Amino acid sequence: MRPLPSPVKRLASGYGIEVFQPTGLKAPEAIARVREVGADALVVAAYGLIVPAPLLELGRFGAINIHASLLPRWRGAAPIQRALLAGDARTGISIMQMDVGLDTGPVLAQRAISIDREDDAGTLHDKLADLGGAVIVEALAEVAAGRLHAKPQPEEGVRYAHKIDKAETRIEWSRPALELERAVRAFRPWPGAWTTLEGEPIKIWRAHVVEGVGPAGMVNVNGNRLLVGCGNGMLAIEELQRAGAKRLAVADFLRGRTLEPGARFT
Repeated sequence: MRPLPSPVKRLASGYGIEVFQPTGLKAPEAIARVREVGADALVVAAYGLIVPAPLLELGRFGAINIHASLLPRWRGAAPIQRALLAGDARTGISIMQMDVGLDTGPVLAQRAISIDREDDAGTLHDKLADLGGAVIVEALAEVAAGRLHAKPQPEEGVRYAHKIDKAETRIEWSRPALELERAVRAFRPWPGAWTTLEGEPIKIWRAHVVEGVGPAGMVNVNGNRLLVGCGNGMLAIEELQRAGAKRLAVADFLRGRTLEPGARFT
């Protein structure tokens, strides 16, 4: 629970490179400080602040964003989670020239990867971070050599990756099991998909679709298996967590918690 420097800051500090961390970028002194650097380009990756228009034009090659989707699909704050929730088969990295819109600028380069069956938001983030680091280095070299030019995004296929709202992380058991499996993966490792059992919050960390039918939310315990009815199909819970407790494999959870017939997730 203590503030820690990011990996970028630690690396920069190790090389004696100054790290400027303004609380906002709209203040004239912040803009002036960035202007003093005389950078060829401003590179943005997962940056939580709005970059104002005056900064977008400071670099010789402008401001360039590393975005974790294949634009124009999934513009916005949560492209990784939205791709998982939608069941996309692939995603990727877009290197784009920033403008005043929300991820609307022309694209310099893209690189696609497949979304594996077991990927969650954490594993996909790490894959895209590695890929983005490689692609931005290649793109900057090509831009500087005059061999790479940005192309406008197509008007077709625009989807917005709205910020994740806590309300949507609650599992609605009336939805199809496949959608709920995607939600579990999309909200892992943060903030976690959750439900309640007899009024107690329970986070579901791992689950997979199985054949079967049952009332939505109804629990079926079969040995060490915990199956839950959904709107279509059933979900087999693999790992879950009670409030204030540690994450447990389903077999360990069931050893410490007896579920009576008729028990139901809500």
